[in-house]
Amino acid sequence: MSDHGIDLTGRGALVTGGARGIGRAISLALLEAGARVVVCGRNTPESLPSAGGRTAEFIACDIRDAAQVQAMTAQAAAQMGRLDIVVNNAGGSPEAPSATASPRLFERVVALNLLAPFYVSQAANATMQGQADGGRIINVASVSGVRPSPGAAAYGASKAGLLNLTRTLAMEWGPKVRVNALIVGLVNTASADDYYGSAEEGGRAAIAARIPLGRMAVAEDVANAVMLLLSPLADYVSGAELAVDGGGEPPGYIDLAKS
Repeated sequence: MSDHGIDLTGRGALVTGGARGIGRAISLALLEAGARVVVCGRNTPESLPSAGGRTAEFIACDIRDAAQVQAMTAQAAAQMGRLDIVVNNAGGSPEAPSATASPRLFERVVALNLLAPFYVSQAANATMQGQADGGRIINVASVSGVRPSPGAAAYGASKAGLLNLTRTLAMEWGPKVRVNALIVGLVNTASADDYYGSAEEGGRAAIAARIPLGRMAVAEDVANAVMLLLSPLADYVSGAELAVDGGGEPPGYIDLAKS
């Protein structure tokens, strides 16, 4: 049993993009809880998550390709003997002003953040529906999907679509399969400098000061939310959107009005 008090012994879990960043923290939490974990990505990672005496297994896959996803999901289920948990974590987008973003960029961003989670979920559901206790799918969405996302329109639109997809699949696939989403806020990861400015320059500190809980999230905060949705206490939760944003971002006009 993990530090979360959750026992996933004998369960099989698939985490997309599960070898680094937020995905790695999720994989570690699942391994610590006793699950067998498969992570996937386009390139072989430098190291695989390892915890609780177990090490994650890796399957190469471009999750934007539906045929590759079908093969990868089938292999994962065969290796683990079952597939109980899927965390659609992989995603992201470069900055691109909407006026000049190329159609190709828009298509690739939507493919990664919306189409890929659907492909993975659809393939996993086919296995989960045949299991006596079904399965659980968790989609990692973003605050960009519930507010304007300037400079990343494709990302925001695809994450908004992912939230709608979550609610729809929960309705279609219940009661065997529960589908939920996390609305993740600002996360202090290894690539945080690219988005929020360097710690030395005070960019992240200034951002953290505006968050009600006084800090940006770390990857483990997202992993903890995943474990919450996998706990027995969430057995009646499906189609839900759990905000993991430290209380949200105050609207900019508040500071302007006080200046």
